[in-house]
This record gives sequence, structure tokens and C-alpha cells, in this order.
Amino acid sequence: MVTAYIGMGSNVGDRTGFCRGGVAALEEVPGIKIETVSSLYETSPVGGPPQRSFVNLAVRIFTELEARELLGVCKEVERRLGRGPNDARWGPRVMDLDILLFGEEEMSEPGMKIPHPRIRERRFVLVPLLEIEPALADPWGDPYESSVPEAEGEVRLLESFA
Repeated sequence: MVTAYIGMGSNVGDRTGFCRGGVAALEEVPGIKIETVSSLYETSPVGGPPQRSFVNLAVRIFTELEARELLGVCKEVERRLGRGPNDARWGPRVMDLDILLFGEEEMSEPGMKIPHPRIRERRFVLVPLLEIEPALADPWGDPYESSVPEAEGEVRLLESFA
């Protein structure tokens, strides 16, 4: 079993409902056990066109899946919840799931970089991630907490996931 962290976000329709649906969809996947889910946060969009604020969260899972298989699961969950294949990068979307960390692995393959290359740049990723694992560090031992002050975006606690 590998510990992995997944970030989720939605800024279309019932944003909170889509985020809850994303967690529920992951729970149904054989080989994935959800360990912890952060609170839901309302966050300002970073990059991309002007758009509605997001609801974001982070999930810690235990998985038997390989990283590439987990990426496939994330893309399938997005599709099932209504994300279209032509949704603009960094544009409005029903659901976005990103693998943030996968054990201690470092990967740089077409379509997949782990750790996620923009973790340190985005407060909407760091705040929920650090809520569930305050002492989390990258594979080189540098704590993620040190990046929060310079990270982009505004983050406001919306509600507990429970």
C-alpha cells in the first residue's frame, strides 16, 4: 500500500456537491482506501480566464494501484462527474482531480509529474493538504508549510467535510 494525496476542486454548478461526489467516487474504487479528507475551502482562481471561485479539498488515500492507474481513476471520476474532454486548461470545470503526491516517488512522464509541479505555488492546494498532514514535506525533505506565505490565491474555510 502506498500513501497518496489527491487534490480536488470544482467551480461550476454545485461545487460542494461535486467535491463530495468526487470523494464518494474514489471510495468505490477497489484498491483505494480513503484515510482522511480535509475541510472544504472556497478559493480564488489562479491563472486562466476570469471565473467563479472554486471549492477545493485534499484527500489522503492508501492505494494498491500504481501511479499511472491512479491517474486513470482520477480522469474517470472527472468524466463521470461531468468534466468534458474539451474543458480549457485552468478554465471553469465541474471537477478536477490531481495526484499531488504518491508515496516518496518522483516521476516526470508525459501527462504526469509527481510531486505535482505547482504544489508550492498554490495556496488552494497547500492549505487543505497541510490541514490533513501539517508536517508534510516533499521527497527531498523540504516542508510544504514554508511555501504558504508566497503561494498564490485566497483561501477561506467553507465547511467541514464530515
